[in-house]
Amino acid sequence: MKKIIFIPPKSLEYKKLRVAAYCRVSTLNKIQRNSLQWQIGYYTNMIQDNPDWIFAGVFYDVGKSGLRREGRLGLNEMLKKASRGKIDYILVKSISRLSRDTVEVLKIIRYLRERSINMHFENENLDSIRVDKEFEITLRSMLAQDESKNTSENIQWGFQRKFEKGDIFTKYKNFMGYTCVDEEIIIVPEQAEIVRKIFDLYLRGLSFGQIKGYLESMDIKTITGNEHWDSTTIQKMLKNEKYKGDTVLQKTCTEDFMTGKKVKNNGERHSYYINNSHPAIVSDEVFDKVQEEMAKRARIVFKEDGTVESKGKRYNSKYLLGNILECGYCEAAYRRRTERGKVVWRCATRMEEGRDKCADSPTLNEDWMKEVLNEVVCGNGNYDEGIVRNEVEMILIFKEHLMIYYKNDDRAMLKID
Repeated sequence: MKKIIFIPPKSLEYKKLRVAAYCRVSTLNKIQRNSLQWQIGYYTNMIQDNPDWIFAGVFYDVGKSGLRREGRLGLNEMLKKASRGKIDYILVKSISRLSRDTVEVLKIIRYLRERSINMHFENENLDSIRVDKEFEITLRSMLAQDESKNTSENIQWGFQRKFEKGDIFTKYKNFMGYTCVDEEIIIVPEQAEIVRKIFDLYLRGLSFGQIKGYLESMDIKTITGNEHWDSTTIQKMLKNEKYKGDTVLQKTCTEDFMTGKKVKNNGERHSYYINNSHPAIVSDEVFDKVQEEMAKRARIVFKEDGTVESKGKRYNSKYLLGNILECGYCEAAYRRRTERGKVVWRCATRMEEGRDKCADSPTLNEDWMKEVLNEVVCGNGNYDEGIVRNEVEMILIFKEHLMIYYKNDDRAMLKID
């Protein structure tokens, strides 16, 4: 005979809720800062005054986009604390304060629901722990996201109108050589000397890396006070038209308002070139020479149809011949190497891919090459690399002869012994 034992339900133990709150403001202006302070005080008092609640903290973020989770330390800290079982209930002013990204909102509320944690949105009077309210939360989040899209488009429209009128931004931050005073861009003399030195060193043949080494050896600090320079920063400075007093507007554009990612404007939108927008640090002539030198070092060929083509060469700051010797068959640069105690120059294609790939390219003895250049270019009894640099544009190497192309458009053909 079956025996049935009745087990009464356990009475639920009274437990106070550990309650936290989350706040976010988009900007650091005075009104928003005051709003944040008010919210922190409001939620702190609300939680501490409730006898059934335990204060678990007020978490906040300042100056962060509602569309992106990245960099929102307050939100991330709160969610980590919740995952450790230290929070039972979270108060938020509105869904848009949590996030304006619908997908992100759903991820967060589902993450909390899995851990039996409720998030209460005060303005909407919605509780995230209720599955039947998820659709309404999603809908309201979509409206907040669409509002952000419209705001972004309005801001972009405003920028476009400013660009069309030639208005430039005058709030430079960490820009070597310039500062802004009373909405005007002015030159900082000490920094301007550093900028001019960088341009001068490049035109004297130094590479980005060598300029970096020079600046660091002279204890010259970056605009942010760093002792170490970045070669890429130096390259960008040399290419920046602002140093000759001009400004290009809309160099970049926002690819997606959701991510806020900026990409280079390659013609997707209008760009605007403003001449003489502010005082120049270097002359047009110096700036243009640097751009020509950059193109030369990169071995970029400008075609008649306006397109560009790279020959796949690399600038050699140590050896001049590495920049002017070129294979007449495959257009590869010639490279320096030592064989049996002698220094020779050989086609890069032949060196990297084998003799069969460029069978007719000859190997040149460096001493012979310098003798030739001394005779036909320098003409002073001594090989002078400075003269060669100033006079010779390129030397094409063929099987039995070489062709010297001068910068003044003259040419000379010499037989290879």
